[in-house]
Amino acid sequence: MMSSHVFNDPETGAVPAPELPPLATGATATVDAEPKNALDRFFEISRRGSTIGREIRGGIVTFVTMAYIVILNPLILGGVADVSGNALDGAQIGAATGLTAGVMTILFGLVARLPFALAAGLGINSFLAVSVVGQVTWPEAMGLVVINGILIVLFGATGIRTAIFNAVPAQLKAAITVGIGLFIAFIGFVDSGFVNRTPGGPPVQLGDGGSITSIPTLIFLIGLVLIGVLVARKVPGGILIGIVASTILAIIAQAAFKLGPSFENPGGWHMTIPEIPTALVTIPDFGLIGQFDLIGSFGRIGALSATMLVFTLVFSNFFDAMGTMTGLAKNAGLAYKDGTFPRLRSAFVVEGLGAVAGGATSTSSNTVYVDSASGIGEGARTGLAAVVVGVLFLLSMFFTPLTLVVPIEVGSAALVVVGAMMMGQIKEIKFTNFAVALPVFLTIVTMPLTYSIANGIGVGFISWALVNSLSGRARKVHWLMWVVAAGFALYFVRGPIETMLAG
Repeated sequence: MMSSHVFNDPETGAVPAPELPPLATGATATVDAEPKNALDRFFEISRRGSTIGREIRGGIVTFVTMAYIVILNPLILGGVADVSGNALDGAQIGAATGLTAGVMTILFGLVARLPFALAAGLGINSFLAVSVVGQVTWPEAMGLVVINGILIVLFGATGIRTAIFNAVPAQLKAAITVGIGLFIAFIGFVDSGFVNRTPGGPPVQLGDGGSITSIPTLIFLIGLVLIGVLVARKVPGGILIGIVASTILAIIAQAAFKLGPSFENPGGWHMTIPEIPTALVTIPDFGLIGQFDLIGSFGRIGALSATMLVFTLVFSNFFDAMGTMTGLAKNAGLAYKDGTFPRLRSAFVVEGLGAVAGGATSTSSNTVYVDSASGIGEGARTGLAAVVVGVLFLLSMFFTPLTLVVPIEVGSAALVVVGAMMMGQIKEIKFTNFAVALPVFLTIVTMPLTYSIANGIGVGFISWALVNSLSGRARKVHWLMWVVAAGFALYFVRGPIETMLAG
Protein backbone atom coordinates (compact mmCIF):
# COMPACT_ATOMS: atom_id res chain seq x y z
CA MET A 1 0.00 0.00 0.00
CA MET A 2 1.20 3.52 -0.76
CA SER A 3 2.10 5.58 2.28
CA SER A 4 -0.06 8.44 3.45
CA HIS A 5 1.23 11.97 3.09
CA VAL A 6 -0.19 15.32 4.24
CA PHE A 7 -0.82 18.17 1.78
CA ASN A 8 -2.30 21.57 2.62
CA ASP A 9 -5.03 22.72 0.27
CA PRO A 10 -3.93 26.03 -1.33
CA GLU A 11 -7.43 27.57 -1.15
CA THR A 12 -8.63 26.57 2.31
CA GLY A 13 -5.37 25.82 4.14
CA ALA A 14 -7.09 22.72 5.48
CA VAL A 15 -5.16 19.55 6.19
CA PRO A 16 -6.48 16.21 4.92
CA ALA A 17 -6.91 13.24 7.17
CA PRO A 18 -4.17 10.77 6.18
CA GLU A 19 -5.42 8.14 8.57
CA LEU A 20 -8.63 7.55 6.57
CA PRO A 21 -8.83 3.84 5.70
CA PRO A 22 -8.70 2.76 2.05
CA LEU A 23 -12.05 2.74 0.28
CA ALA A 24 -13.37 -0.30 -1.53
CA THR A 25 -11.84 1.05 -4.74
CA GLY A 26 -8.38 1.25 -3.20
CA ALA A 27 -8.38 5.04 -3.05
CA THR A 28 -7.52 7.03 0.07
CA ALA A 29 -7.99 10.70 0.93
CA THR A 30 -4.45 11.43 -0.25
CA VAL A 31 -1.56 9.11 -1.03
CA ASP A 32 2.11 9.75 -1.73
CA ALA A 33 2.59 8.75 -5.38
CA GLU A 34 4.58 10.17 -8.26
CA PRO A 35 2.47 11.26 -11.26
CA LYS A 36 2.96 9.10 -14.34
CA ASN A 37 2.38 11.84 -16.94
CA ALA A 38 1.08 15.39 -17.42
CA LEU A 39 -2.57 14.27 -17.33
CA ASP A 40 -1.93 12.43 -14.07
CA ARG A 41 -0.16 15.46 -12.63
CA PHE A 42 -2.90 17.93 -13.61
CA PHE A 43 -5.79 15.89 -12.20
CA GLU A 44 -3.75 14.34 -9.33
CA ILE A 45 -5.00 10.91 -10.34
CA SER A 46 -2.29 8.80 -8.68
CA ARG A 47 -2.18 11.11 -5.66
CA ARG A 48 -5.87 10.36 -5.06
CA GLY A 49 -5.25 6.64 -5.38
CA SER A 50 -7.02 6.34 -8.73
CA THR A 51 -6.17 5.41 -12.32
CA ILE A 52 -7.09 6.83 -15.71
CA GLY A 53 -9.16 3.74 -16.48
CA ARG A 54 -11.06 4.05 -13.21
CA GLU A 55 -11.78 7.72 -13.89
CA ILE A 56 -13.12 6.94 -17.36
CA ARG A 57 -15.32 4.15 -16.01
CA GLY A 58 -16.58 6.41 -13.24
CA GLY A 59 -17.39 9.14 -15.75
CA ILE A 60 -19.32 6.73 -17.95
CA VAL A 61 -21.32 5.43 -14.98
CA THR A 62 -22.17 8.97 -13.83
CA PHE A 63 -23.34 9.92 -17.33
CA VAL A 64 -25.42 6.77 -17.73
CA THR A 65 -27.03 7.39 -14.33
CA MET A 66 -27.96 11.02 -15.03
CA ALA A 67 -28.48 11.03 -18.82
CA TYR A 68 -32.22 11.01 -18.12
CA ILE A 69 -32.06 14.80 -17.59
CA VAL A 70 -31.71 15.31 -21.36
CA ILE A 71 -35.16 13.74 -21.74
CA LEU A 72 -36.75 14.82 -18.45
CA ASN A 73 -35.86 18.53 -18.56
CA PRO A 74 -37.83 19.11 -21.80
CA LEU A 75 -40.78 17.24 -20.27
CA ILE A 76 -40.77 19.57 -17.24
CA LEU A 77 -40.08 22.89 -18.97
CA GLY A 78 -41.53 22.24 -22.43
CA GLY A 79 -45.15 22.92 -23.26
CA VAL A 80 -45.83 24.99 -20.13
CA ALA A 81 -47.36 28.32 -21.12
CA ASP A 82 -46.07 31.43 -19.38
CA VAL A 83 -48.07 34.49 -18.38
CA SER A 84 -48.09 35.61 -22.03
CA GLY A 85 -49.21 32.23 -23.34
CA ASN A 86 -45.84 31.28 -24.83
CA ALA A 87 -44.07 27.95 -24.25
CA LEU A 88 -40.55 26.64 -24.75
CA ASP A 89 -39.85 24.15 -27.54
CA GLY A 90 -39.01 20.67 -26.20
CA ALA A 91 -36.42 19.84 -28.88
CA GLN A 92 -34.60 23.12 -28.25
CA ILE A 93 -34.64 22.50 -24.49
CA GLY A 94 -33.15 19.03 -25.01
CA ALA A 95 -30.30 20.36 -27.15
CA ALA A 96 -29.56 23.23 -24.77
CA THR A 97 -29.71 20.86 -21.77
CA GLY A 98 -27.00 18.62 -23.23
CA LEU A 99 -24.88 21.59 -24.30
CA THR A 100 -25.01 23.39 -20.96
CA ALA A 101 -24.46 20.25 -18.89
CA GLY A 102 -21.54 19.27 -21.10
CA VAL A 103 -19.77 22.63 -21.06
CA MET A 104 -20.28 23.27 -17.34
CA THR A 105 -19.26 19.76 -16.28
CA ILE A 106 -16.06 19.97 -18.35
CA LEU A 107 -15.33 23.40 -16.86
CA PHE A 108 -15.95 22.04 -13.37
CA GLY A 109 -13.64 19.11 -14.02
CA LEU A 110 -10.86 21.33 -15.31
CA VAL A 111 -11.14 24.07 -12.67
CA ALA A 112 -12.37 22.32 -9.52
CA ARG A 113 -10.86 18.96 -10.55
CA LEU A 114 -13.47 16.99 -8.64
CA PRO A 115 -15.56 14.05 -9.94
CA PHE A 116 -18.85 15.96 -9.80
CA ALA A 117 -21.15 16.46 -12.80
CA LEU A 118 -23.51 19.40 -13.39
CA ALA A 119 -26.86 19.53 -15.16
CA ALA A 120 -30.23 21.29 -14.95
CA GLY A 121 -31.45 21.06 -11.34
CA LEU A 122 -34.72 19.17 -11.03
CA GLY A 123 -35.99 21.14 -8.06
CA ILE A 124 -35.43 24.51 -9.67
CA ASN A 125 -36.81 23.59 -13.11
CA SER A 126 -39.99 22.31 -11.46
CA PHE A 127 -40.23 25.50 -9.38
CA LEU A 128 -39.94 27.59 -12.54
CA ALA A 129 -42.56 25.59 -14.43
CA VAL A 130 -45.06 25.39 -11.58
CA SER A 131 -44.65 28.60 -9.59
CA VAL A 132 -42.81 31.24 -11.61
CA VAL A 133 -44.00 31.34 -15.22
CA GLY A 134 -47.57 31.87 -14.11
CA GLN A 135 -46.39 35.35 -13.06
CA VAL A 136 -43.72 36.20 -15.64
CA THR A 137 -42.62 35.16 -19.14
CA TRP A 138 -40.10 32.40 -19.77
CA PRO A 139 -37.32 34.87 -20.73
CA GLU A 140 -38.05 36.85 -17.56
CA ALA A 141 -38.01 33.68 -15.45
CA MET A 142 -34.65 32.70 -16.92
CA GLY A 143 -33.41 36.21 -16.18
CA LEU A 144 -34.17 35.58 -12.51
CA VAL A 145 -32.14 32.36 -12.74
CA VAL A 146 -29.20 34.34 -14.17
CA ILE A 147 -29.42 36.85 -11.29
CA ASN A 148 -29.52 33.93 -8.85
CA GLY A 149 -26.36 32.54 -10.44
CA ILE A 150 -24.53 35.86 -10.33
CA LEU A 151 -25.25 36.16 -6.61
CA ILE A 152 -24.01 32.61 -5.98
CA VAL A 153 -20.81 33.32 -7.93
CA LEU A 154 -20.23 36.43 -5.79
CA PHE A 155 -20.83 34.43 -2.60
CA GLY A 156 -18.33 31.85 -3.77
CA ALA A 157 -15.68 34.29 -5.01
CA THR A 158 -15.77 36.49 -1.89
CA GLY A 159 -15.52 33.55 0.48
CA ILE A 160 -18.99 34.00 2.00
CA ARG A 161 -20.05 30.55 0.88
CA THR A 162 -16.84 29.01 2.23
CA ALA A 163 -17.32 30.80 5.57
CA ILE A 164 -20.83 29.40 5.91
CA PHE A 165 -19.54 25.96 4.97
CA ASN A 166 -16.82 26.15 7.65
CA ALA A 167 -19.36 27.24 10.27
CA VAL A 168 -21.30 23.98 9.93
CA PRO A 169 -20.37 21.47 12.69
CA ALA A 170 -18.59 18.33 11.48
CA GLN A 171 -21.35 16.01 12.73
CA LEU A 172 -23.97 18.03 10.87
CA LYS A 173 -21.87 17.69 7.71
CA ALA A 174 -21.77 13.94 8.27
CA ALA A 175 -25.55 13.97 8.69
CA ILE A 176 -25.90 15.79 5.37
CA THR A 177 -23.94 12.99 3.69
CA VAL A 178 -26.09 10.30 5.31
CA GLY A 179 -29.27 12.20 4.44
CA ILE A 180 -28.20 12.47 0.81
CA GLY A 181 -27.53 8.74 0.79
CA LEU A 182 -31.07 8.05 1.99
CA PHE A 183 -32.41 10.66 -0.44
CA ILE A 184 -30.81 9.16 -3.54
CA ALA A 185 -31.83 5.67 -2.43
CA PHE A 186 -35.41 6.91 -2.04
CA ILE A 187 -35.23 8.49 -5.50
CA GLY A 188 -34.12 5.12 -6.84
CA PHE A 189 -36.95 3.31 -5.08
CA VAL A 190 -39.57 5.75 -6.41
CA ASP A 191 -38.23 5.95 -9.98
CA SER A 192 -38.09 2.17 -10.19
CA GLY A 193 -41.66 1.69 -8.98
CA PHE A 194 -40.44 -0.22 -5.90
CA VAL A 195 -42.07 2.53 -3.80
CA ASN A 196 -45.29 4.18 -4.96
CA ARG A 197 -47.93 6.59 -3.75
CA THR A 198 -51.12 5.13 -2.33
CA PRO A 199 -54.61 6.18 -3.42
CA GLY A 200 -55.35 6.85 0.26
CA GLY A 201 -53.96 6.07 3.68
CA PRO A 202 -50.15 5.92 4.04
CA PRO A 203 -48.26 8.30 1.73
CA VAL A 204 -46.14 5.50 0.24
CA GLN A 205 -46.38 1.76 -0.28
CA LEU A 206 -44.35 -1.14 -1.65
CA GLY A 207 -44.95 -1.49 -5.39
CA ASP A 208 -48.62 -1.62 -6.36
CA GLY A 209 -50.94 -2.49 -3.47
CA GLY A 210 -48.03 -3.85 -1.46
CA SER A 211 -46.75 -6.16 -4.21
CA ILE A 212 -44.17 -6.07 -6.99
CA THR A 213 -46.38 -6.27 -10.07
CA SER A 214 -44.30 -4.94 -12.98
CA ILE A 215 -41.41 -6.37 -14.99
CA PRO A 216 -39.45 -3.05 -14.93
CA THR A 217 -39.49 -3.09 -11.11
CA LEU A 218 -38.40 -6.72 -11.15
CA ILE A 219 -35.47 -5.76 -13.42
CA PHE A 220 -34.60 -2.99 -10.95
CA LEU A 221 -34.41 -5.61 -8.17
CA ILE A 222 -32.30 -7.93 -10.31
CA GLY A 223 -29.98 -5.03 -11.16
CA LEU A 224 -29.80 -4.00 -7.50
CA VAL A 225 -28.74 -7.48 -6.41
CA LEU A 226 -26.32 -7.86 -9.32
CA ILE A 227 -24.60 -4.51 -8.72
CA GLY A 228 -24.58 -5.13 -4.97
CA VAL A 229 -22.87 -8.51 -5.40
CA LEU A 230 -20.30 -7.13 -7.85
CA VAL A 231 -19.47 -4.23 -5.52
CA ALA A 232 -19.32 -6.55 -2.50
CA ARG A 233 -16.90 -8.78 -4.38
CA LYS A 234 -14.85 -5.67 -5.32
CA VAL A 235 -15.12 -6.41 -9.04
CA PRO A 236 -13.53 -3.49 -10.99
CA GLY A 237 -16.27 -1.69 -12.91
CA GLY A 238 -18.94 -3.53 -10.93
CA ILE A 239 -21.54 -0.75 -11.16
CA LEU A 240 -20.98 -0.26 -14.90
CA ILE A 241 -21.09 -4.02 -15.55
CA GLY A 242 -24.32 -4.24 -13.59
CA ILE A 243 -25.89 -1.35 -15.53
CA VAL A 244 -24.93 -2.85 -18.91
CA ALA A 245 -26.14 -6.34 -17.97
CA SER A 246 -29.42 -5.01 -16.56
CA THR A 247 -29.99 -2.85 -19.65
CA ILE A 248 -29.55 -5.88 -21.91
CA LEU A 249 -32.08 -7.75 -19.79
CA ALA A 250 -34.44 -4.75 -20.04
CA ILE A 251 -34.11 -4.67 -23.85
CA ILE A 252 -34.95 -8.38 -24.00
CA ALA A 253 -37.94 -7.89 -21.69
CA GLN A 254 -39.28 -5.01 -23.79
CA ALA A 255 -38.88 -7.00 -27.01
CA ALA A 256 -40.64 -10.00 -25.50
CA PHE A 257 -43.49 -8.31 -23.64
CA LYS A 258 -43.93 -4.96 -25.48
CA LEU A 259 -44.42 -3.15 -22.16
CA GLY A 260 -44.36 0.43 -23.45
CA PRO A 261 -44.56 3.54 -21.25
CA SER A 262 -46.20 3.51 -17.81
CA PHE A 263 -48.74 6.21 -18.74
CA GLU A 264 -50.23 3.76 -21.26
CA ASN A 265 -49.54 0.54 -19.37
CA PRO A 266 -49.33 0.61 -15.54
CA GLY A 267 -46.76 -2.18 -15.77
CA GLY A 268 -44.62 -0.29 -18.29
CA TRP A 269 -41.40 1.71 -18.09
CA HIS A 270 -41.43 4.92 -16.04
CA MET A 271 -39.44 7.13 -18.40
CA THR A 272 -37.32 5.67 -21.21
CA ILE A 273 -38.23 2.51 -23.11
CA PRO A 274 -35.21 0.20 -23.56
CA GLU A 275 -35.19 -0.49 -27.28
CA ILE A 276 -32.41 -0.68 -29.83
CA PRO A 277 -32.74 2.65 -31.70
CA THR A 278 -33.54 2.69 -35.42
CA ALA A 279 -31.58 5.93 -35.92
CA LEU A 280 -28.47 7.10 -34.11
CA VAL A 281 -27.82 10.72 -35.11
CA THR A 282 -29.92 13.85 -34.53
CA ILE A 283 -29.12 17.50 -35.30
CA PRO A 284 -29.47 19.79 -32.24
CA ASP A 285 -31.35 23.11 -32.36
CA PHE A 286 -29.77 25.83 -30.20
CA GLY A 287 -32.48 28.45 -30.71
CA LEU A 288 -33.01 29.06 -26.97
CA ILE A 289 -29.48 30.22 -26.22
CA GLY A 290 -29.47 33.85 -25.10
CA GLN A 291 -33.27 34.06 -24.78
CA PHE A 292 -33.48 35.63 -21.32
CA ASP A 293 -34.62 38.99 -19.92
CA LEU A 294 -32.56 40.08 -16.93
CA ILE A 295 -34.82 42.77 -15.46
CA GLY A 296 -38.21 42.32 -17.13
CA SER A 297 -39.77 40.50 -14.17
CA PHE A 298 -39.09 43.44 -11.84
CA GLY A 299 -41.26 45.65 -14.01
CA ARG A 300 -43.97 43.04 -14.52
CA ILE A 301 -44.59 41.88 -10.91
CA GLY A 302 -42.75 44.54 -8.90
CA ALA A 303 -39.35 44.65 -7.20
CA LEU A 304 -40.48 43.00 -3.94
CA SER A 305 -42.15 39.99 -5.56
CA ALA A 306 -39.27 39.50 -8.02
CA THR A 307 -36.75 39.76 -5.17
CA MET A 308 -38.65 37.10 -3.23
CA LEU A 309 -38.45 34.75 -6.22
CA VAL A 310 -34.70 35.38 -6.46
CA PHE A 311 -34.37 34.73 -2.71
CA THR A 312 -36.11 31.36 -3.13
CA LEU A 313 -33.88 30.42 -6.07
CA VAL A 314 -30.69 31.41 -4.25
CA PHE A 315 -31.54 29.54 -1.04
CA SER A 316 -32.50 26.37 -2.87
CA ASN A 317 -29.54 26.51 -5.28
CA PHE A 318 -26.96 27.62 -2.69
CA PHE A 319 -27.61 25.04 0.02
CA ASP A 320 -28.72 22.17 -2.19
CA ALA A 321 -25.40 22.30 -4.06
CA MET A 322 -23.37 22.88 -0.91
CA GLY A 323 -24.92 19.86 0.76
CA THR A 324 -24.51 17.72 -2.35
CA MET A 325 -20.83 18.59 -2.70
CA THR A 326 -20.28 17.90 1.01
CA GLY A 327 -21.77 14.44 0.70
CA LEU A 328 -19.98 13.60 -2.53
CA ALA A 329 -16.58 14.73 -1.22
CA LYS A 330 -16.99 12.61 1.91
CA ASN A 331 -18.15 9.64 -0.11
CA ALA A 332 -15.09 9.98 -2.37
CA GLY A 333 -12.73 10.10 0.60
CA LEU A 334 -11.60 13.59 -0.45
CA ALA A 335 -12.93 15.51 2.56
CA TYR A 336 -10.48 16.86 5.14
CA LYS A 337 -10.93 16.57 8.90
CA ASP A 338 -12.94 19.81 9.00
CA GLY A 339 -15.24 18.64 6.20
CA THR A 340 -13.76 20.88 3.49
CA PHE A 341 -12.37 19.41 0.30
CA PRO A 342 -9.77 20.30 -2.36
CA ARG A 343 -10.37 23.46 -4.45
CA LEU A 344 -13.52 24.22 -2.50
CA ARG A 345 -13.80 27.88 -3.51
CA SER A 346 -13.27 27.06 -7.18
CA ALA A 347 -16.02 24.45 -6.94
CA PHE A 348 -18.43 26.99 -5.43
CA VAL A 349 -17.67 29.60 -8.11
CA VAL A 350 -18.03 27.22 -11.06
CA GLU A 351 -21.25 25.79 -9.64
CA GLY A 352 -22.59 29.35 -9.49
CA LEU A 353 -21.58 29.87 -13.11
CA GLY A 354 -23.69 26.81 -13.88
CA ALA A 355 -26.74 28.71 -12.66
CA VAL A 356 -25.84 31.66 -14.89
CA ALA A 357 -25.32 29.38 -17.89
CA GLY A 358 -28.58 27.53 -17.22
CA GLY A 359 -30.55 30.77 -17.23
CA ALA A 360 -28.76 32.02 -20.34
CA THR A 361 -29.67 28.83 -22.24
CA SER A 362 -33.25 28.53 -20.86
CA THR A 363 -32.50 25.14 -19.26
CA SER A 364 -32.85 26.40 -15.64
CA SER A 365 -30.03 26.53 -13.11
CA ASN A 366 -27.31 23.92 -13.67
CA THR A 367 -25.99 22.50 -10.42
CA VAL A 368 -23.93 19.61 -9.05
CA TYR A 369 -25.86 16.35 -9.35
CA VAL A 370 -26.13 13.90 -6.50
CA ASP A 371 -26.12 11.20 -9.20
CA SER A 372 -22.35 11.81 -9.39
CA ALA A 373 -22.21 9.47 -6.41
CA SER A 374 -22.69 6.56 -8.83
CA GLY A 375 -19.42 7.38 -10.60
CA ILE A 376 -17.69 7.89 -7.25
CA GLY A 377 -18.96 4.48 -6.23
CA GLU A 378 -17.31 3.16 -9.39
CA GLY A 379 -14.00 4.69 -8.28
CA ALA A 380 -13.93 8.22 -9.75
CA ARG A 381 -11.86 10.60 -7.62
CA THR A 382 -10.76 13.43 -9.93
CA GLY A 383 -11.93 16.00 -12.42
CA LEU A 384 -11.03 13.68 -15.29
CA ALA A 385 -14.23 11.75 -14.59
CA ALA A 386 -16.19 15.03 -14.80
CA VAL A 387 -14.54 15.82 -18.14
CA VAL A 388 -15.62 12.39 -19.42
CA VAL A 389 -19.20 13.07 -18.30
CA GLY A 390 -19.14 16.49 -19.98
CA VAL A 391 -17.88 15.09 -23.29
CA LEU A 392 -20.59 12.43 -23.22
CA PHE A 393 -23.24 15.12 -22.59
CA LEU A 394 -21.98 17.04 -25.63
CA LEU A 395 -22.11 13.86 -27.72
CA SER A 396 -25.61 13.16 -26.42
CA MET A 397 -26.87 16.18 -28.34
CA PHE A 398 -26.11 14.32 -31.57
CA PHE A 399 -26.91 10.80 -30.34
CA THR A 400 -30.13 11.39 -28.44
CA PRO A 401 -31.60 7.96 -29.39
CA LEU A 402 -28.75 6.23 -27.55
CA THR A 403 -29.53 8.10 -24.33
CA LEU A 404 -32.97 6.49 -24.43
CA VAL A 405 -31.66 2.93 -24.25
CA VAL A 406 -30.93 2.71 -20.51
CA PRO A 407 -34.23 2.76 -18.55
CA ILE A 408 -34.41 4.73 -15.33
CA GLU A 409 -35.21 1.51 -13.47
CA VAL A 410 -31.66 0.33 -14.20
CA GLY A 411 -30.07 3.64 -13.20
CA SER A 412 -32.14 3.54 -10.01
CA ALA A 413 -30.47 0.30 -8.94
CA ALA A 414 -27.09 2.05 -9.05
CA LEU A 415 -28.43 4.95 -6.97
CA VAL A 416 -29.67 2.63 -4.22
CA VAL A 417 -26.28 0.88 -4.04
CA VAL A 418 -24.46 4.20 -3.78
CA GLY A 419 -26.95 5.41 -1.17
CA ALA A 420 -25.97 2.39 0.93
CA MET A 421 -22.30 3.35 0.51
CA MET A 422 -22.94 6.89 1.72
CA MET A 423 -24.64 5.62 4.88
CA GLY A 424 -21.18 4.70 6.16
CA GLN A 425 -20.69 8.30 7.31
CA ILE A 426 -23.19 7.71 10.11
CA LYS A 427 -20.31 6.35 12.21
CA GLU A 428 -19.03 9.95 12.54
CA ILE A 429 -22.13 10.98 14.49
CA LYS A 430 -22.37 10.70 18.30
CA PHE A 431 -26.01 9.82 18.89
CA THR A 432 -25.38 9.52 22.64
CA ASN A 433 -25.45 13.34 22.86
CA PHE A 434 -29.08 14.28 22.20
CA ALA A 435 -28.18 17.93 21.45
CA VAL A 436 -26.38 16.42 18.46
CA ALA A 437 -28.68 13.46 17.85
CA LEU A 438 -31.91 15.41 17.29
CA PRO A 439 -30.58 17.95 14.73
CA VAL A 440 -28.68 15.32 12.75
CA PHE A 441 -31.68 12.97 12.82
CA LEU A 442 -33.95 15.74 11.52
CA THR A 443 -31.40 16.57 8.83
CA ILE A 444 -31.19 12.96 7.70
CA VAL A 445 -34.91 12.17 7.58
CA THR A 446 -36.11 15.51 6.20
CA MET A 447 -34.18 15.11 2.94
CA PRO A 448 -35.93 11.97 1.67
CA LEU A 449 -39.28 12.76 3.29
CA THR A 450 -39.53 16.22 1.66
CA TYR A 451 -37.61 15.28 -1.48
CA SER A 452 -35.18 18.16 -0.93
CA ILE A 453 -31.56 18.38 0.21
CA ALA A 454 -31.98 22.10 0.96
CA ASN A 455 -34.94 21.42 3.27
CA GLY A 456 -32.90 18.90 5.24
CA ILE A 457 -30.03 21.35 5.64
CA GLY A 458 -32.42 24.10 6.70
CA VAL A 459 -34.13 21.97 9.35
CA GLY A 460 -30.72 20.86 10.57
CA PHE A 461 -29.39 24.43 10.85
CA ILE A 462 -32.44 25.70 12.73
CA SER A 463 -32.69 22.75 15.11
CA TRP A 464 -28.93 22.73 15.81
CA ALA A 465 -28.97 26.42 16.72
CA LEU A 466 -32.07 26.19 18.90
CA VAL A 467 -31.41 22.89 20.68
CA ASN A 468 -27.79 23.62 21.50
CA SER A 469 -28.44 27.21 22.60
CA LEU A 470 -31.43 26.40 24.78
CA SER A 471 -29.67 23.42 26.39
CA GLY A 472 -26.73 25.52 27.60
CA ARG A 473 -24.38 24.92 24.68
CA ALA A 474 -24.63 28.31 22.99
CA ARG A 475 -20.87 28.44 22.45
CA LYS A 476 -21.17 25.48 20.11
CA VAL A 477 -23.27 27.56 17.71
CA HIS A 478 -21.28 29.72 15.29
CA TRP A 479 -22.86 33.12 14.70
CA LEU A 480 -23.15 32.35 10.99
CA MET A 481 -25.32 29.37 11.90
CA TRP A 482 -27.79 31.82 13.44
CA VAL A 483 -27.73 34.03 10.34
CA VAL A 484 -28.36 31.12 8.00
CA ALA A 485 -30.96 29.59 10.34
CA ALA A 486 -32.86 32.88 10.29
CA GLY A 487 -32.67 32.89 6.51
CA PHE A 488 -34.02 29.35 6.36
CA ALA A 489 -36.86 30.28 8.69
CA LEU A 490 -37.80 33.00 6.20
CA TYR A 491 -37.37 30.52 3.34
CA PHE A 492 -39.76 28.05 4.97
CA VAL A 493 -42.53 30.66 5.28
CA ARG A 494 -41.95 32.23 1.87
CA GLY A 495 -45.36 31.03 0.63
CA PRO A 496 -47.44 33.24 2.96
CA ILE A 497 -45.01 36.11 2.41
CA GLU A 498 -45.38 35.82 -1.38
CA THR A 499 -49.17 35.69 -0.98
CA MET A 500 -49.08 38.80 1.18
CA LEU A 501 -46.89 40.65 -1.34
CA ALA A 502 -49.16 39.60 -4.20
CA GLY A 503 -52.19 40.91 -2.32
